[in-house]
Order: sequence, then structure tokens, then C-alpha cells
Amino acid sequence: MFTGIVQGTATLVSIDEKPNFRTHVIEMPEEMLPGLETGASVAHNGCCLTVTEINGNHVSFDLMKETLRITNLGELAPGDCVNVERAAKFNDEIGGHLMSGHIMTTAEVAKILTSENNRQIWFKIQDKSLMKYILHKGYIGIDGISLTVGEVTATRFCVHLIPETLQRTTLGAKKLGSRINIEIDPQTQAIVDTVERVLAQREAALEAMLAKE
Repeated sequence: MFTGIVQGTATLVSIDEKPNFRTHVIEMPEEMLPGLETGASVAHNGCCLTVTEINGNHVSFDLMKETLRITNLGELAPGDCVNVERAAKFNDEIGGHLMSGHIMTTAEVAKILTSENNRQIWFKIQDKSLMKYILHKGYIGIDGISLTVGEVTATRFCVHLIPETLQRTTLGAKKLGSRINIEIDPQTQAIVDTVERVLAQREAALEAMLAKE
């Protein structure tokens, strides 16, 4: 489990490419190394990965075919940076919102509006069926960052970014067309799905009642 408060960025040092599988080696920030062990979970751009090897500050992670297909991690090359966050511990402050590290889809940067001390980024989500879970002022995970949704249209949504977020994460370097990982807020998803199911049951019951008349 993660909080969506990115603890830093890490540079991808090398990639060991194999059929439908690859190993990423990143240069982990020094402040994130204490207590890190193999088997620990670390989010890369919001995607939960498991530590497989530690060699000084070079830490390895294995990525399977499905991870490479669903997320933007398969597009990375040595020298690229990722947002990183270690798994939350009990009694940690939840500054963002609880996130599982399970990426559901990706989105494309569709528009960037910059003003003094503020940046608005619009995203076009790949899986449009998920738009029903993206609500005005709701939570969303974008490349592992817990953010509040701004405006929402039928096919797009935006977030507002302060200078601190732009400086501490990779979002400050995103350009038009950049692909980012999306994690839908699970509580929002549960509520929407429950309401849809209840309404469908009521509609079915009403149709059954009318059919008997």
C-alpha cells in the first residue's frame, strides 16, 4: 500500500531485456535506502514492483509482460527518471490517499496550461470506460502521485499542479503526448459500481413488475 506522496525520483541505470520480461536497475535516492531489503515493495510511477537485488544504491526490479503492456514502464530507457515511493508503514502519515500500486490504464497528456506558480495538465485516458470513476474533486493517482481531479469532460480531465509537485516529481518534464500511469481511487470505484448495481436491480425489478401487469 502507498500514500501517493512521491519520496523522490530515481534514474533508470540499465535494462536487462528478455522475451516478455525485463529487469530494471535504478539508482535509488540515498535517503530511501535505509531498511530496504529484497522482497520489499517500491512504486515506480505508481506501479508496485518488488526489489530483487540490492547493490549499493543500485536496486533491481523485475517487470513481467502484463506490467510492460499496461503501464508506461515498458517505454523507459536508461537515463529516464521515475517517481519512487516505498511502501507505507503503520502509523505513517497519509498525506495523499491510499493507493494499491496497481495501474489500471494509461493516459496521454492532451494539453498543458501554464501560469504564474501554477500548471494545469489535461489528460486523455486510454480506457474511456474508466471515465465514470473520475469525478470533480475526487482522488486519482497519476504516475504514483496522489492528486485531486479538477475539471472533467466526457473524455478528458485535468489536474492543477503547484511548483513543489513539479519540482519533486517527473510531471514537471511531461510534454504533449507523454504517456502516464493511472490508478483509479478504489473507494470511488466501489461507490460508483455499487450505485450502478443497485439501480440496475431496481430497474430489473420494475420491468418484471410491469411485465406481470
